[in-house]
Amino acid sequence: MATDYLHINDEDLLARFYTDGNKEWLGILLERYTMLLFGVCMKYLKEEDTARDTVQQVFLKALSEIPKYRIDNIGGWLYRVAKNMCLSLLRDKKIWSEPERLDQMEQPEEVPLSLLLEREKDIDRLKEELSRLKDEQRICLTLFYLDKKSYQEVATLTGYDVKLVKSHIQNGKRNLRMRLEG
Repeated sequence: MATDYLHINDEDLLARFYTDGNKEWLGILLERYTMLLFGVCMKYLKEEDTARDTVQQVFLKALSEIPKYRIDNIGGWLYRVAKNMCLSLLRDKKIWSEPERLDQMEQPEEVPLSLLLEREKDIDRLKEELSRLKDEQRICLTLFYLDKKSYQEVATLTGYDVKLVKSHIQNGKRNLRMRLEG
């Protein structure tokens, strides 16, 4: 994920897409939901490869459907699409011989809107506090945790020694924790 867009919330990304039609905004948005959708698909399908394929299908559907309709709650919409695709896949595979058994399947918990809003506030606060760290710490933390780079990759990208990268990450985590708790 491009770190330049971490400060933009989901609604603003959608608004930008609806304004200029640039699918890069959708790409950034969908990347944010990859792990959540994968978790939903795993809960239903119980097979990692099938779950990954289904997440890709959700993304393809999103890329084709979002431009056609105005979506207010992208997280909820993506969740419903993923859930419906999983249920459809399970029906097509005839995992259940009786339709009633589908209703008996353990359902993932619906996330209350208040919890989603609280999570969004926490993410906004985390981004704000992250931006207040020293540049070296912020850059190393972002590359390591958000961009999933290894210590060596962070060192290569920043020009820092690997030991210095580890130090910046450790100090950055400590400072971020203190800021968030304080």
